[in-house]
Amino acid sequence: MKVNKWLNNRFDSVVSNVMETSKKVDCSGASVFIIHNDNIVTEEYWGKQSKNSNARPIQEDTQFHVASVRKSYIGFAVAYAVNEGYIESIDDLVTKYLPLDKISELNGTTIRHLLTHTHGLRRINGEIHREYPAGENWSYRGIGIDFLTQIVKITTGQSVADLVTNQVLRPLNLMETGWYGELNEKLVDVIRKPIDKNWTSSKSTEGDQMNMYVSSRDLAKWGYFHLKLGSVNGEQITSNKIIELATSLHSPNLIDNEIPQNGFLWFVKDLPARKSEIGELVPKGSYQILGYTGVTLLVIPQFNLVAVRAFNSFGSPDGFDYLADVRQFGDTIMTCLLD
Repeated sequence: MKVNKWLNNRFDSVVSNVMETSKKVDCSGASVFIIHNDNIVTEEYWGKQSKNSNARPIQEDTQFHVASVRKSYIGFAVAYAVNEGYIESIDDLVTKYLPLDKISELNGTTIRHLLTHTHGLRRINGEIHREYPAGENWSYRGIGIDFLTQIVKITTGQSVADLVTNQVLRPLNLMETGWYGELNEKLVDVIRKPIDKNWTSSKSTEGDQMNMYVSSRDLAKWGYFHLKLGSVNGEQITSNKIIELATSLHSPNLIDNEIPQNGFLWFVKDLPARKSEIGELVPKGSYQILGYTGVTLLVIPQFNLVAVRAFNSFGSPDGFDYLADVRQFGDTIMTCLLD
């Protein structure tokens, strides 16, 4: 994928905002990458890939651990499966596709519930439990992602990683995106607290686990691919219907209007929601994905913009309001656009 570069200082305050965040979280480096009106307008890197004195500097090909940002790739895979007819409807019951019909806790749970974090399921000591009836609340649980990746593989015959690679990454030559079983020199070290010392990336490379690393420029181009509805450099890489499915609102009507709203795992800006991760100034129709490492991808179709910030932190320090921080990232972008 080729995107012209026209660097300018319009978004300097966004770079300053991300720099301030990088000082508040425990990281050794960070970056900002913005595409606006079909040009790369901001591209900044600073720090090193780890805290080692001889660590490699953060640079163009540095790949950050994106954590939950990987869900946007899983969302694409599910949208592909729906568009191609492998999944008949997102309102189908999960048990239609998974051999789990004997687990009573799954009763009434649909693919829509999994995609919008409204399934009400959680796993405790390996057992599946129900917190609330499907579709009646919102909670961010990994069990829904586990089921979605299984459904993709069962229905399409491909893992999420293979499907995304074949449909998007290889055609667009996004070679700095991948699921890794072993570390290499281009991957950042994830900075963790001692309490998180047992956390490690999985060795699975099927796209079903949290071991995805992406460079800032590849992640921005992934967002740009969505912004352009699958058409890049004059070529329709994938059906625009897949992208529209993935990034439009699919949350069921809920009792609590203050909870986040989702597309195919993307956070979608629709009605004002107090618990949303998207900034107040960011317009309706925008969509965003945020990872536990602070990596963020924001797409604002109304202003033809894609923005990425990336860190190698893990979680939040005491007293750090990560929701307020990521909202400020989007609002700072909007201030630059509206000035």
